[in-house]
Amino acid sequence: MDDNKRSYSRRDIVKTLATVPVLGAFAYALLKKTDYQKQHSFNMADELGLKLYDDPEPASISNGQTIRLGIIGAGGRGRYLLEAAGFAHPNTLKHWYEQAQLNSSDTRYGDFIEQDDLNIEIRGVCDIFDVNAKEALLSCSNQEKSTELNEVSSKVKRYTDYRDLLAAADIDAVIIATPDHWHAQMGIDAAKAGKHIYIEKGLTRTIEEAFALRKAVKESGVVFQLGHQGRQTASFKKAKQLVDKNVLGKISLIEVCTNRNDPNGAWVYPIHPDANEQTIDWQQFIEPTNNHPFSAERFFRWRCWWDYGTGLAGDLLTHEYDAINQVMQLGIPHSAVASGGIYFYKDGREVPDVFQAVFEYPERDLTFMYSASLANDHYRGKVLMGHDATMKMENVLEVYPDNRSTQYRKQLDAGLISPDKPMITYQPGKNSLDGYSSATEQYFASRGLLYTHVKGKRVNTAHLHIKEWLNGIRSNKQPSCDIHQAFEEAVTAHMATIAYRENRKVYWDADKEQLI
Repeated sequence: MDDNKRSYSRRDIVKTLATVPVLGAFAYALLKKTDYQKQHSFNMADELGLKLYDDPEPASISNGQTIRLGIIGAGGRGRYLLEAAGFAHPNTLKHWYEQAQLNSSDTRYGDFIEQDDLNIEIRGVCDIFDVNAKEALLSCSNQEKSTELNEVSSKVKRYTDYRDLLAAADIDAVIIATPDHWHAQMGIDAAKAGKHIYIEKGLTRTIEEAFALRKAVKESGVVFQLGHQGRQTASFKKAKQLVDKNVLGKISLIEVCTNRNDPNGAWVYPIHPDANEQTIDWQQFIEPTNNHPFSAERFFRWRCWWDYGTGLAGDLLTHEYDAINQVMQLGIPHSAVASGGIYFYKDGREVPDVFQAVFEYPERDLTFMYSASLANDHYRGKVLMGHDATMKMENVLEVYPDNRSTQYRKQLDAGLISPDKPMITYQPGKNSLDGYSSATEQYFASRGLLYTHVKGKRVNTAHLHIKEWLNGIRSNKQPSCDIHQAFEEAVTAHMATIAYRENRKVYWDADKEQLI
């Protein structure tokens, strides 16, 4: 070793600290306690039979034929799903590439290029807005991920009516990313046509539609996936392991929240300058619901009206519920109450911009609470409260011991764990387990569902969700968010909507499968 360099051991550090009066003794005690906390965390994981950092193996593409897809609804969400499936517009790719050159932390281009080839072809595009359809045709032709492509492939056809797309012999499966008021009928028609279905959340606009869609899917036998890509989030899968091992003790209260504070978050989406009665098939748009004169505002900001969706319940609540449902298998609640109102966005909308719902599960001795504001950005995450510990369930998972815990009483009394520090932290993509969480780790905790980690690699969760669905088609196996999970999501959300709109407590009769 170079004489000018020296390797400092733990013993050297302890000796140095010990020479500093008072501070040395305190620092030594802190170092010893931290060592024990780390040791305790590892022992706890071993004792529970958990390998918290056994990152899931990347799902391979199932052997089999190339699957030919059609997409119905190629606007904002449809565009995103096309990208997740491996088809991006050349201009989008060019923009991502240019931004990566300017900012090394912008990894959108690299992440997209490294996505697995899902062995699919897009054969059909249906959108009733000409601009969306034109852009999607070029995206769906971009099999080679080019930034220069300017010609539409002869294999990709535009349909102006989704029924014609479903009748096409060269389409095996469909992605449905339309507004909610079209989900049920399109899903039913797709099932009857024998097309496998990936449909965006919320499942349906009404509870009656949820029953009808479930019936059609079950009778057809098609492979069905609801678009809750949180099913692929690594930390949620780890959360289930911890809950199954009773790390939290008896769970009696769950709180989930979603706050957003900008027009886009409140569904005030931009209105395209080329949107008019000549470029939008308005009559087809309003076909499943009430007649209304042409309105570009309603076309682009449809979530703000009951005719087309269910507001916060069908949008953001469903994400939060499905995340908990995959961990806890809650199913449909026994009852629901809801409240809220239009407190900030006085823009003619009908759905509330502040909304809260409380769901009761008496057979589980558990309450599930949802709360949201579209006019405040204060972050509040998913929290599972047990007798022995509390779990903050985000992309970074943290478990805090409860000060009155029975299970961890000895460790708490000995000062080995503390209620103000997580005793277990799981950060996807990290290869070690800490008994504490630094400010830096907390700062980088992800808020959304855009990415997870597989073997240390950042991956788009929607890409993984579509891959799971495609693998299910090839193996004739239903994926994680099948029609049964989708039905539970739909009924739960509709209970909250009905409770709010009718100002009453809504009950679910599980035996008769009906609301009362």
